[in-house]
Amino acid sequence: MRFVWAVVAFVLAAALIGAGIAQRTIFMGPDSVQEKVQIEEPAPFILLDGDVLRAHPGAQTLLISGNGDIFSAYGRTADMEAWLADSDYNQVTVDDDGSFQVEHIAAPAAEDDAVDSGDAATEEPTAEDDPAADSGRNPVGSDLWLNSFSDTDSLSLDNLRLPEGVSVLVAYDGTENAPDDIVASWPLDTSTPAAGPLMAGGGVLLLVGLILYVLGIRHQRRGRGPRRKGPGPLPVTEPIDLASLPAGERAAIESGATQAKPQATEDDVQDAEIVDEPAVPADEKPGEKTDEKTEGKSTMKAADPARRRRRLLVVPILGLTAVLAAGCSSDSWPQLGAPEATPSPTPTVIAPENQKPPAVTEGQAERILGEISTTLVEADTNRDLDLAKTRLDGPALTARTTDYALRTAIADSPVPAAIPTDDVEVVLPEATDRWPRTTLLLSKSADDETVPPVLLTMTQQDPWSNYKVTNIAEMSADAVFPDVAAAWLGTALVPDDSAFLSIAPGELAAAFADVVDTGEKSASNGLFDDLSQKLATSIRDSRQTVVQNLIDNGAAETSEVSFDMAPTDTPAVSMTTLDSGAIVGITLTDAETVKPTSADAVIRFGDNAKANALTGVSESAKGVVTTYEFQLFFSVPAQGSTEQIKLLASRQDLVSVEVIK
Repeated sequence: MRFVWAVVAFVLAAALIGAGIAQRTIFMGPDSVQEKVQIEEPAPFILLDGDVLRAHPGAQTLLISGNGDIFSAYGRTADMEAWLADSDYNQVTVDDDGSFQVEHIAAPAAEDDAVDSGDAATEEPTAEDDPAADSGRNPVGSDLWLNSFSDTDSLSLDNLRLPEGVSVLVAYDGTENAPDDIVASWPLDTSTPAAGPLMAGGGVLLLVGLILYVLGIRHQRRGRGPRRKGPGPLPVTEPIDLASLPAGERAAIESGATQAKPQATEDDVQDAEIVDEPAVPADEKPGEKTDEKTEGKSTMKAADPARRRRRLLVVPILGLTAVLAAGCSSDSWPQLGAPEATPSPTPTVIAPENQKPPAVTEGQAERILGEISTTLVEADTNRDLDLAKTRLDGPALTARTTDYALRTAIADSPVPAAIPTDDVEVVLPEATDRWPRTTLLLSKSADDETVPPVLLTMTQQDPWSNYKVTNIAEMSADAVFPDVAAAWLGTALVPDDSAFLSIAPGELAAAFADVVDTGEKSASNGLFDDLSQKLATSIRDSRQTVVQNLIDNGAAETSEVSFDMAPTDTPAVSMTTLDSGAIVGITLTDAETVKPTSADAVIRFGDNAKANALTGVSESAKGVVTTYEFQLFFSVPAQGSTEQIKLLASRQDLVSVEVIK
């Protein structure tokens, strides 16, 4: 019966192992489902709605083939539609039955070119205003994209998981028709959780069968038992005539001293597996005493070669089964006890009703800031104002313009410090779906503690423009940044005339200027904190230094100096904080005017290299006006709060030296 059960085990093992292998080979279905986008009317751009890539569950893969440099990006659907508002493009959507629908959208006529960007319409740039209008708009490098990709001839976007409201743009450079060989792919579940257990079970049955087979062989051999052959039949003998034998032999036979002893045959030696007699060394005679170490030990017969071969067969068979079972991936085994995500407590943030999306995501803002910093480093090194204008605007551009002029005339002028980008601590975007859009950033240097943190605002004027830095200042080490909303939520801009703050953003610059000019006599003096007062004091001290220099140079009797700090025409940038306050960025100018008091007197610049470089003269008969620009950020509390207005960051730049005419 052991042999019968062994055969049954072998058959079942072969069936189970074969079934497990078949599940991972011939019975396994395709690993993905693919659908091709059919483009009938070519256009420079193809916009794939997010629903297209979510037509099937799972991670999304987009395969794009063409000739040349292929570009693709994904971003908010509304933003992309605004960017494509003046272009021909094909929009791919999903029908109710799940099929792809392609709609060709033509560019509007020239007289109807207008783009509705939310609450206000943005007039479409003409060919005169936009050189790219005739040749097509290149999508490469736009800040509007959440992420972008490019490759030559073939582009694969793997493992996409685009949420609702996000679409994909496909193009070359905006002039050629976009590649039309586009295939969307989704993975299918090819897991076979029974394959691993089947092969493992087959291996166990194979082992059981081998054990039963060995036990059957052993039982059969033991059933036969040891068989020793006796001496063969003796030949027929005749009675011996003892009388005819010699006297000696006759006496021995009669006394029985001589007895016949049977001799072991060769068959007896082969059948006997164990000989209980001690082994006798070759140099000892029978009957002599043997060594104590060998005394009483048994000698074993050499193993049967056939049995040795059967035992050696077990190793490769079991090894093959182990390799098959171990080679199976996790898809070949049932996933039991998979760890579940443990929720962690997070602060509760309630978004206002009809909350708009943030202008940028956190990753998008960090990428944009890195590109801005890289561009400005190149522009500062080469004093390339045109390049700087691609990333600077407003007060920040005014300061850079003067700096380039000074460094062109004065060789040892220092290069402006680069914006640190390796540790962006705060990203506060405006929550809006219209333009212009503003984002506030606080960035630090992770490696150099001597580099002060930088607080800045950047603005995107329309869908086709990149973000430009408008206000930038260095944050004081003593300043405490207020709590702001998360980047994924965004915030709102505060109107200049808002009555919900302790002071309206539009009045903040004038209030601080009055504190600087009049000090403790100012009605707004008590509104500002100690850090603000220190800045005001330092400005007044610098003014006193100018006056003292005139006295020291003997020009006090023939000249006079006056100072005037005033707000600029640049509107304040104000963004709400979580405590109902706001971070307000303002710009002021401090004009220092030196005039002669006598018709015979002139104002000489002397060793003032900056005045000489910016005016091109060394003296003036009517006087000179030196203007400094201050970019300041304040934390303004809500109306009714007992807190003071806190200074967060400040920056002072020389922007002009002009001769009075």
